[in-house]
Amino acid sequence: MAEARYAMIELALKGMTLARLDRVFGQKFAGLGCILTFHHVRMVSDRIFPQNSLLEVTPSFFEGVLRLLRELNYDIIPMDALKSRLENHNPSRPFCALTFDDGYYDNRDYALPILKRYDAPCTVYVVPGFADRTTPLWWLDLEDAVRASDEINVELPNGRFVHPTRSLDEKKAGFKRLYWNMRGLSEMQVREIVAMMAANAGIDTMDRVARLCMDWSELRDFARDPLVTIGAHTNTHPRLRTLDEAQSRHEILDGKARIERELGQEVRHIAYPVGDPTSAGPREFALSAEAGYETAVTTRPGVLFQEHASHLHALPRISVNGLFQNADYLRTLISGLPLMLKNRGKKLNVE
Repeated sequence: MAEARYAMIELALKGMTLARLDRVFGQKFAGLGCILTFHHVRMVSDRIFPQNSLLEVTPSFFEGVLRLLRELNYDIIPMDALKSRLENHNPSRPFCALTFDDGYYDNRDYALPILKRYDAPCTVYVVPGFADRTTPLWWLDLEDAVRASDEINVELPNGRFVHPTRSLDEKKAGFKRLYWNMRGLSEMQVREIVAMMAANAGIDTMDRVARLCMDWSELRDFARDPLVTIGAHTNTHPRLRTLDEAQSRHEILDGKARIERELGQEVRHIAYPVGDPTSAGPREFALSAEAGYETAVTTRPGVLFQEHASHLHALPRISVNGLFQNADYLRTLISGLPLMLKNRGKKLNVE
């Protein structure tokens, strides 16, 4: 069960925190700084499956993150400054870049007022398909379709998938099984399956996008704030590595061009959707460099070292997990120790 995995992660973080290992090993493993990943900053929602609830933190916890960074003497920098900080590092002052994926209203309504109080810049990676209301938030549609049914019964390329979903435990187990079964499918296949399930459950997928994501007019206003940098998150939020090279190049280039036309400003940074090794790899890193992006970020966990100056299109980030809203755990993570253990002692993870 996903709950067991996350319980083990929390137990490990708690043990490291209680042993104060972040203070013992922090200078050795913390590198020059880090990039933090956020999605939603909002009051508690009705998400019940951990695969989705981990993507949201409360405003009070988000403010606690900024307070912690200030207490630890971190410079909070925009992504525009990251390249020079890696190339001309100042080991006495660690840095942190704050990033948000997708372009949700709550980034503006909840996160931005807190960022203003701390004079903290951020980068928000935007998906034109969300702003256009043409690309679904399929992972939320999938959750609500499973919650609304007593059984999952869908045809997958490798056969029919059936799982009872009468109880909450059955729904969580069924969601997890189907989600990971679909991770091996193409982007188009995943979206077709979820669209069918959503339609059967009476879910208006584009209405959800309109309720959660800023449109172009709102993004233009948001982008005028001096603390906000707008980056790209591809055109329609696919897992790029599941596409052929021409499709992947189009997503990377067209997302940038579309945002630049709509907002009238250069887009210098991109975040790969999902961002793990199955979603973005060396091909995508090369395509992002070819497209003219200054930096590109993954969700591969890690802190930043000077060596990353030579890998600006495969940068790691630390995902701020909504299941572990504890400032002490985050302090342990940005110390680099648990990430170095996970990466088996390797500073770089760019294959």
